[in-house]
Amino acid sequence: MNHPSPQLTFAGMVAQKHHFTLPLDYADPDGAQISIFAREISSPENSAKSLPFIVFFQGGPGFGAVRPAANGGWIKRALKEYRVLLLDQRGTGLSTPVNYACLSHLTSNEQSQYLSHFRADNIIRDAEAIRQQLTDNQKWTILGQSFGGFCVLKYLNDAPQGLAEAYITGGIPSLTRSADEVYQATYKRVLAKNHDFFTRFTDAQCLIKALANHIENNQVLLATGERLTVEMLQLLGINIGMEQGPESVYYLLEQALIDTPTGTQVNPLFLAHFCQLLDFNTNPIFALLHESIYCQQTRSNWAAHRVRQTYSEFNYSSDKPFLFTGEMVYPWFFEQFGNLKPLKQAAEDLAQKSDWPMLYNLETLANNQVPVSAAIYSEDMFVEMQYSLETAARVGNLKYWVTSEYEHNGIRMDGEHILDRLIAINRGEKLR
Repeated sequence: MNHPSPQLTFAGMVAQKHHFTLPLDYADPDGAQISIFAREISSPENSAKSLPFIVFFQGGPGFGAVRPAANGGWIKRALKEYRVLLLDQRGTGLSTPVNYACLSHLTSNEQSQYLSHFRADNIIRDAEAIRQQLTDNQKWTILGQSFGGFCVLKYLNDAPQGLAEAYITGGIPSLTRSADEVYQATYKRVLAKNHDFFTRFTDAQCLIKALANHIENNQVLLATGERLTVEMLQLLGINIGMEQGPESVYYLLEQALIDTPTGTQVNPLFLAHFCQLLDFNTNPIFALLHESIYCQQTRSNWAAHRVRQTYSEFNYSSDKPFLFTGEMVYPWFFEQFGNLKPLKQAAEDLAQKSDWPMLYNLETLANNQVPVSAAIYSEDMFVEMQYSLETAARVGNLKYWVTSEYEHNGIRMDGEHILDRLIAINRGEKLR
């Protein structure tokens, strides 16, 4: 059931809110229900027209769709011929959110059972249910960034009859490789990004080691109340794989330590901004389900944590260089981050879950008829290029563009150009 709101006009766009009531578990359609939110956007000159939809699948998992403040970037390009639908994937944004407070009435076992319904398979079931209600069963186009690209492949696998075209940026997953294999490749990419960062910012190693040593010898509390640890500090590395991310990390490190009449202290500004650069407290699905996005009839068993043991460079000590980690999730998150602590047992249950459904059917994808074009970023820290190319060779009707121009968040930085190029590739048009 769709509950649309009146149209709103802002920032050169016309927007309408939609709330859909859908099953938590599609195997039990009359059971528990959740709300899924989507924001429809059109340009003022096209708002009265019945243009086709393009649906955006956000990266993550566990993050709500972009909240546009202006008609720019990829949205500007899309609005030339589409209505844009910004979908808050289940558990995020305004879609029956998942957090420790909302799950506090459930036992740990009930929490893990509930959370097991929040992978890409059910995100796609939600999208298909919405398509049938919102478009009178007309085909629509989809665009996926990062984990959103995983959702695009799942959509092509499960419900290609609903799709006219598909686009992927920075998110072609392996169809067969395990979480262990993914992290073995990703740690190598993170090492390379560390090298680039510390080569570029020549005093950053001294700055971060001074901070790390201070943290080890003093109790430092974040603005959110947790004790700052060296392991937490390493997590800032998730930003060095983004365009403009290395700069934001470096400028923060410059201000980390200050001299006061009572001695050296960590700058309160650093402690506040540090929390803003990490989303684990505010977006728990990422920590809870990130590794499950690779699981097909297998358990993750904390893959990133186990694989890290073969990369001792990341185990900090004062006598060797400091290294950042990437987007890896570790079991200690649920001991150190305040909002994750109540979900510790549920996280362990999910890490040991071995009956995750299969995500992809290789024959189905090999015979895909939906036109798909993808941007593969050769320097991407988060998605291994060779695995993306492996998948591209196994999916029918998929064309790709490999580029070193962009980092993982290229669509945020130059989305109008990227989407325009992908549309041209998909349609066999000359590139402008």
